[in-house]
Formats: sequence, C-alpha cells, structure tokens
Amino acid sequence: MKKFLLSSALLSMFATPAFAATGQANTSAIVMFLVFIAGTMVITWWAARKTQTTSDFYTAGGGITGFQNGLAIAGDYISAASFLGIAGMVYVSGFDGIIYAIGFLFGWPVVMFLVAERLRNLGRFNFADVTAFRLEQTPMRVLAASASLLIIALYLIAQMVGAGKLIVLLFGLEYKISVIIIGTLMMIYVFFGGMTATTWVQIIKAVLMLAGGTLLAALVLMAFNWNPDVLLAEAVSVHPSAEKLVAPGALVSGNPLNALSLGLALAFGTAGLPHILMRFFTVSSAKEARKSVIWASGFIGYFYLLTFIIGFGAVALLVRHPEYFNLAADGSFDMLKDLVGGTNMAAVHLSNAVGGSLLLGFMAAVTFATIVAVVAGLALAGAAAIAHDLYANVIARGRSTEKQEMRISKISTLVLGVLAVLLGIIFEDQNVAFMVGLAFAIAASANFPVLVLSISWRGCTTRGATIGGFLGLVFATIWVVLSSTVWVDVFGNAEAITPFSNPGIFSIPLAFFAIWFFSVTDKSARAVKERDAFTALTVRSQTGIGRSGAQDH
Repeated sequence: MKKFLLSSALLSMFATPAFAATGQANTSAIVMFLVFIAGTMVITWWAARKTQTTSDFYTAGGGITGFQNGLAIAGDYISAASFLGIAGMVYVSGFDGIIYAIGFLFGWPVVMFLVAERLRNLGRFNFADVTAFRLEQTPMRVLAASASLLIIALYLIAQMVGAGKLIVLLFGLEYKISVIIIGTLMMIYVFFGGMTATTWVQIIKAVLMLAGGTLLAALVLMAFNWNPDVLLAEAVSVHPSAEKLVAPGALVSGNPLNALSLGLALAFGTAGLPHILMRFFTVSSAKEARKSVIWASGFIGYFYLLTFIIGFGAVALLVRHPEYFNLAADGSFDMLKDLVGGTNMAAVHLSNAVGGSLLLGFMAAVTFATIVAVVAGLALAGAAAIAHDLYANVIARGRSTEKQEMRISKISTLVLGVLAVLLGIIFEDQNVAFMVGLAFAIAASANFPVLVLSISWRGCTTRGATIGGFLGLVFATIWVVLSSTVWVDVFGNAEAITPFSNPGIFSIPLAFFAIWFFSVTDKSARAVKERDAFTALTVRSQTGIGRSGAQDH
C-alpha cells in the first residue's frame, strides 16, 4: 500500500505537463517542484521508519530542539495566507493590508507569556489534554475537537485555494486537478511520516521561504535604486486608490467595527490554533518551548516586513507587464480585477517580473512547499482531535490501545484530505488571508477563552468552560455563515444578514463572560473539586513536576 501511494504520487507529478489545460507550463518551476517532491518523499520514508507510537506520530517523540521547533512554527505560520494572501491584500488595499501581518505577529507575545510553557508542562499531545487536566474529560474534549475541526476546515480552505491557484500557474493544470494533487501529497506526508515528517518539511520550507522572500524583496528594492520612497511613489502613481494606498484608515473608515473585530481575532486567535499549539509538545522541556516562541517570533516578524515590500513592489511593477493580466479586446486591463490567477498570485507574478522564469520557478516551488507543510500540520492536528480526543478519550473512554488510536489517526488523515480537496474546490475565489482571518476568529472565540481561563483562573469549572466555549464557537460560526463571505459569495444570496464578516468583537467577550458567569454560579460538588484541583495544576504548569520526561526550566 505504502509503495503504491508513493509511486502513484510521483508518477502523477511527472505526468502533469500532459494534462496542461490552462496555459504554458513553466519548465524551471516544474523541475524545482519535482526536486522538492522527491526530497520530501525521502524525508517521509525516513520519518515513517521512526514513527512507531502515538507519541512519535503526534509529537515526534518530543525530540525537537527549540531552534528547530521555532523554524517549524515559522514554517507552519508563514502559510499561503502570509505570503500570497497578505501580499495580495497589500496589492489591493495598500497600507491596510498590513493589518493582517500586525495582527498575526501581535499574537505571539500572548502565546509566549500565557500558554507556551504551561502547555508543555500540562499536556501530552494537544491542548485538549491541558483543558481536561482538572476539568471533566468528555465535554472538554468534545468542545476542543469541535472547535479544532472547524478552525482546521477554514484554514484548509485558505491553503488549498492558494495551492490550487499556484499549481494552475505552475503547470497550466485545471484548478480541480491542482487541488487533488495537494490533497494527495498532504495525506502521504501525514499518513506515513506523522509529526517527524511534517516538522522537517516545515523546517526546510521555512528556510527556503525566508531566503526566497529576502531575494524577492531585494530585487524589488534594487529596481528602485534601494529607495523605498521611490517604490511607494511609483505604487501610488499607478494604483486606482492613488494616495489612499499609503494612507492608513480605508479599512477602518469603511467599517471600524469589522477592523477592530479582525484585530482582536488575529491577536488572540494564535493562542487557540490547534496546529500551532500542538507544536509545543514536540520539544523536550518548557525551556525549549520558550525558545521556540522567541525564534519563531523573529523569523515571522522578519518575513512580514518582506511582504510589505513585495506587495507594494507588485503594485509598482506588474502594471508594466500586460502579459500578467487578462486583456480586453483593446488591450486594456484593470490591475485589481484582471490579474491572471487573481490577486492572490501577485507575489508569484512579481517573481517572474523581477527574476525571470528561474525565480518564478523557485518561488512557486517554495510557496507550494509552504502550503503542503501547513496543510500537513493541519491534517495532523485534525487527526489528533478525532483519534485522541473523540475516539480514545470520549468514545473508548481511555480504554483504546495505541494500535487502535494510530489506525483511527490514519483513517482521519485520509478523510481530512478528501475534505480539504472538496473545500478547496467550493471556495475557489476567496482571498486566502481573509479565510485565515475567519479561522482566527473561531480560535479566539472558542479555544482561547477556555484555554486561558482553565489554566489561570481557579474559579473556572467544567460547566462554565463548556457553555462559554460552545457559545463562542456557535455564535462565531453562525455569524460567519450569515456574513457576505458565505451567505452571498458561496450561497448566492443577494445580501448578507450580518453587517460585517468578522465576529470577534462580539464572540470573544461573549465567551469570556459566559465562562465567568456559568462558573461562579456553579455550586455543584464537581465544581468544588475542580477549584481545589487548581493548586495542583498551578504547580505542574509552573514546574513540570509530574510530567513524564526530563524537566528543564
């Protein structure tokens, strides 16, 4: 079975030029793409030999260093939304596109000071282990799994759309075929290699993405004599928004509540993302967990500076190249509406404009690596939610064997792969950064309040955490469904029911209030025991005493 899947994937990669249906395939991009695929398949084969237990599958046996994990986290975080989506948003709305980058980065101090060390000391495989430390297992794990799977679904949409559009440009394939290729590769990485393969794919792609982004930004600045002022002046002169392109406030003035809501979601959502939180269980100690956050913050912050230059570079330079646009009969084009592949592809086209086919090939292959790595991390987190939380601890009530849990994990991986393909096809035309923003909103509304209050507030009870977490989850989900993103763009209705798309400004406070209210009014015997257990949780979270493995602070 293993050999068959690996062979099929590789054959499909080599066969792709024959399926070209939408344009001329780029030879250098194809070669680099195939080199990456071959390299990652070797990593997967190596990792598969080391992945024997659930600990290996979920956390790479806890053998990843802080520096390696920092790079892997950066690889997980610098996703299609970061490179394609943010660069695309800067291309469309200029300065205001940076709000996503600022929000993404702001979340890291929250992770570092509130949860990273405590997660490592309290949990085993995922953050549901932490919330269930002193609270009741079943409702906590059902809540964590429900929220995690929804977050993963929204995140998968962003990655699959970005990947699909990229492969269309790379190979000239049809979009649906492109999405199927991505899904197949993701399933192979996770199914056979687990967290070990996923981690090393993420590390490699992080290094490549940082190097490629640096080179691309340098070439853009070189085109303007290393003067950012000249770059911005040129961008302003060609963009339909003119001076508003570099004037902050267009997003805020359009709908201030939505902007604030987005900012809250991005700031606090990081500490609720299951695939990011899961990474803190791959290191050997709390000390290494802290190092992970510090390294990741540096790498991510640096990359977001690059996206600013890349986005404005795309504005200034792509208009000089009509070949990147779908032209009208008279040769004219709208730079915002007619870009081949949509605005998500602005950075990819820029690579071709400043560096030719070689740089295009490299950046396309690296971006593809980025997406595959992130999708693999998401699939792994989803598999953990289904197999570890729902099956092992809720359905089997802790009586399942390690072999059974591994089997359910791998089946879950295959199911999530199919789901990712379907979602990628349905949401083809959505901006990938925006879709990730919605995932952050769900994470900030459901996971973050429960996680923070369960480890930092003695008064938190199972009743409060369950009701508050599900209220935040349901409210945020319904709001997103009734917004223009889904209600209009997907369902085809004329008008959205909610006034703006991001629910964070309402759903986050609602979750916190509900957890507090239903906890303080809980006078049950179970609630008394849970409050008493807070002392043991605090000692364990601060010292790591009682956790398996060596402790290093």
